[in-house]
Amino acid sequence: MRVAIIGAGAAGLASARHVSAEGFECDILEMGPQLGGTWVYTDDVGKDRYGFPVYSAMYKGLRTNLPKEVMGFPDFPVPEQTKSYLTQAEILEFLNLYTDHFGLRPMIKFNRMVTEVLPVEDKWQVTSVDKPTRKEIVQIYDAVMVCNGHYNDPVMPTLPGQDQFKGLIGHSHQYRSPGPFEGQRVLVVGAGPSGLDLALHISSVAKYVVLSHHIKEADNTEYPSNVLKKPDVRKINNNEDVEFVDGSCCGFDAIFYCTGYRYSFPFLHESCGVTVDDNHIQPLYKHMIHIERPTMSFIGIPFNVCAFQMFDLQARYFCKSLSGAMALPSMEIMRMDTENDMQNRWAKGYSKRQAHLMGPDQRCYYEDLAAAANTKPIAPVIVKLRDESVKRLYDDLQNFRENRYKILDNDSFVKVH
Repeated sequence: MRVAIIGAGAAGLASARHVSAEGFECDILEMGPQLGGTWVYTDDVGKDRYGFPVYSAMYKGLRTNLPKEVMGFPDFPVPEQTKSYLTQAEILEFLNLYTDHFGLRPMIKFNRMVTEVLPVEDKWQVTSVDKPTRKEIVQIYDAVMVCNGHYNDPVMPTLPGQDQFKGLIGHSHQYRSPGPFEGQRVLVVGAGPSGLDLALHISSVAKYVVLSHHIKEADNTEYPSNVLKKPDVRKINNNEDVEFVDGSCCGFDAIFYCTGYRYSFPFLHESCGVTVDDNHIQPLYKHMIHIERPTMSFIGIPFNVCAFQMFDLQARYFCKSLSGAMALPSMEIMRMDTENDMQNRWAKGYSKRQAHLMGPDQRCYYEDLAAAANTKPIAPVIVKLRDESVKRLYDDLQNFRENRYKILDNDSFVKVH
């Protein structure tokens, strides 16, 4: 059994850890010069030194919005230290520790850009390019695990009158540091975690920042005095004046969209049969396994989750199916199960963009995977602590990262600071 893993971020590394534990051959095809995926910082924006796309969305000064107690792997927690909220560099160091602990580094092929994945009978033909030499490499694998992350293809809305705006228009994907915005008037659109964080970062140097959003949880989030909150944008009136739906107007030098990303798999040949419709990926069983070609899996698609822990669980589940230790249901049953899941989601009012949202449903999802694969579930305390941290983010954005936590057992934790 030969397995191709696309991406050496946290999902790809967790996948390799379990693929190799099964005794399978494994190649991790990583487009960058080092492991870590989204946790690698680079000053590059747009194209890298070889002329290939830069997918990094990491910015200087980023600290995690989840505590380290949630961000470890079940069999390899983040090493103990006094703080709970770590820097980007500390998470990257942790992923390197994990890689070396499980002997994964020799499996990683760095600077290898996957350009095509093509089904060939019951196998997969994977074409990649060695970026420094531009040499094309074609290999055959028995299974493919797609671990290329969520943060590659930014969603850029088009506001009425946007073509009249004379200042900078960008996406959080391109943001690296607040320095260029010193003394400027900056509009941040979107109040997910990145929107909240960018507004806070930029406010340290900007004349003022306006956070435009419609997220109820962010209504009471406190900011420095030079940050204002406004509802959605109605239109741009002229080269700098932006009008909001409440009728108020402000002038801006820069607009940053923190409006999320599209799931993107540009390397999948159309014969793979995978479609993405407004972030609803089909045909996926359990949000991860290709129903019609179950030797292909997508690790890390669900969001609002305990990410590293979920990657590990999904990888264990898929590896059990590859090894024969767990038999997947028939194609028909997988389709029916997926259709029932989606109908339940639509009945809750979820949009297509929320097709893979877990949030309040995540514990059931984890327990379902673990039971089917006869493997260890994610401890309930991990989900409880994640939920506590998300609430703290919105309640006390400026200070929540100073909180410290200690896990007591599988069910309970305490806040020690």
